[in-house]
Amino acid sequence: MNEKLKVYNDKMEKTISVLETEYGAIRAGRANPAVLDKIQVDYYGTPTPIQSLAAISVSEARILVIQPWDKSTLKAIERSIQKSDLGINPANDGSVIRIVFPPLTEERRKDICKEVHKRGEDSKVAIRAIRRDANEKLKAKKKASEISEDEQKDLEEQIQKMTDKFCKRIDEIAAKKEKEILEI
Repeated sequence: MNEKLKVYNDKMEKTISVLETEYGAIRAGRANPAVLDKIQVDYYGTPTPIQSLAAISVSEARILVIQPWDKSTLKAIERSIQKSDLGINPANDGSVIRIVFPPLTEERRKDICKEVHKRGEDSKVAIRAIRRDANEKLKAKKKASEISEDEQKDLEEQIQKMTDKFCKRIDEIAAKKEKEILEI
């Protein structure tokens, strides 16, 4: 790959990485510790991720078990989960917290698939914005006589191929996530 285009490739890779992280946090009916990634617990006045305060494990297909290292944080963790947008009520037995994910209804699956599709489209828009930015920079370099017209056309072609490759990857990732949601 051309060194001049590496920075744009890296930006596109970052967009894919963000999308995969977002998809990991989407609740698909199975217990997935990633759904807790964005939840912060007030730990002695400091917002702290649950992962820093407890061991999180999947005990069964739809049950997450959160075992705090410090039992005094149990209530705070429970409160944070209740306040979150997970829409699930945790069960506290005094030593661990269990989160049972109910099976998804057909309507809820379709709503989640729409969200998956929307996030995929948003990522494609971000990829195209990176392409537009790259093309504008190439035009500016051509205008400043830093590159030739042939070099500009060649680089724009490479950027377009890169854009197509990343958009195809986004479609594949989104299709895989939708399949996962609909199969449960």
